[in-house]
Amino acid sequence: MIRAEMGDRRYWEKAVQRRWTAINSAEELIPLPSGNPTYRPQYVWNYAHQFPRLTLTQYSRGDVVSELYNPFPSVLDAWELSNQEAEKICREHGLDKCRDWTFELANLEHYNWCFCLVGLALILEIPDDQWRRLLALVGDEGEDELLDRVIATRESGRTIGTKMLHKKPYARLLKALQAAPDQQAAQLHDFVTHWYAELKRKGRDEIWWYEFGNPETNPLEMGSYFGRWCVEAAVVAKVFQIDDSLCFGHAHYPGDLLRPNALPSPPSGIKKWLVSFYKRNK
Repeated sequence: MIRAEMGDRRYWEKAVQRRWTAINSAEELIPLPSGNPTYRPQYVWNYAHQFPRLTLTQYSRGDVVSELYNPFPSVLDAWELSNQEAEKICREHGLDKCRDWTFELANLEHYNWCFCLVGLALILEIPDDQWRRLLALVGDEGEDELLDRVIATRESGRTIGTKMLHKKPYARLLKALQAAPDQQAAQLHDFVTHWYAELKRKGRDEIWWYEFGNPETNPLEMGSYFGRWCVEAAVVAKVFQIDDSLCFGHAHYPGDLLRPNALPSPPSGIKKWLVSFYKRNK
């Protein structure tokens, strides 16, 4: 059963193949001398995006969670290589910046990317060496209370920030983990419900994947859409042991990531029988 709210079986079969083709093509080109050296750091960075994108594309297609592609350590290798190439190219060409990306958690796009990777890492329970590499790449320890608190569930010495970098939408998620136990489920559902709409930004502040699947600006025919999954909510439910039954079945909630042996849940709607099924298989 397809999990994403859009796209039929044919679309998702092609989407998965498209991701593999992009990865294989990049792996053939990256070792070769570049015809445009100043673009190489950005090319490798774009390649890094393909790995978690493939995982979420497979999830959208309805693949068994325990058989999803694990994006670690490939995404770490690519991110580290992109950083190395960027440092080299910027130094050689006297550039202040040679990638179209802001590598700071204060930038919502980067924050969303890092939170998604941290979430997948905690859900997939990656090995310690990969975890340490990821934290080194994310950096900015003590900058954001919410992300620091999530990381601290595995990294006990993590410095916890005292502010939130992106209150819209993430203040709702912090509120969920701070709420009284009997209020957490409702607060988590509130965050999931508002997550996509409150991520909306204008112009250059727009997150790279936000418009994928929009019938007017980036329709399915373009093949970019890989689902709109709030991994942030799923990982908070996991590491803080919050009941997510109210979220189960929401179009943006990847609840099956926490139930690797469960049947795929429908893409939208919350039904009594579905919640009952969840509780039996939790």
